[in-house]
Amino acid sequence: MSNVVIEPLTPDLIRSAFPLIREALPNLDLPGWLRFVRQTNAARRTGRAGVMVARRAGRPYPCGLFCYRVDQDVARGRVLIAEHFVAIDLLEPAVVLAALVGELDLLGARLGCNAVRSLVHGTAAEISGGLAKAGHTEAGTLLFKPLMA
Repeated sequence: MSNVVIEPLTPDLIRSAFPLIREALPNLDLPGWLRFVRQTNAARRTGRAGVMVARRAGRPYPCGLFCYRVDQDVARGRVLIAEHFVAIDLLEPAVVLAALVGELDLLGARLGCNAVRSLVHGTAAEISGGLAKAGHTEAGTLLFKPLMA
């Protein structure tokens, strides 16, 4: 059994989680992270979005996280969308990732979702592999184009 605890990001962990999110989003600065969390926490109260963190039992600092939001899909109804997965552990990062991925089904059910859509940005093969082990399959291709401001 894993000794990884998964819980919503709390105010006392926001700054501690910043180095983790920087693993997924290296260009994100602290003010941008704080702004995102503030907006996400407002949406979390209504069950629409949030950040889940992983930490080892008995340890105060997070070692993994993912961001989520609930979207309305024309074919599936309510869908949990999760992205920006990070799992950092010196000895067992796969255990942290497995705990985060396991939380997706539980969180989706709690939020009344009919499906989970996980976005893996870039070429994070270990994240894709961990999701595949939990039954996630490729459902299409996500294309991206930044728009000029």
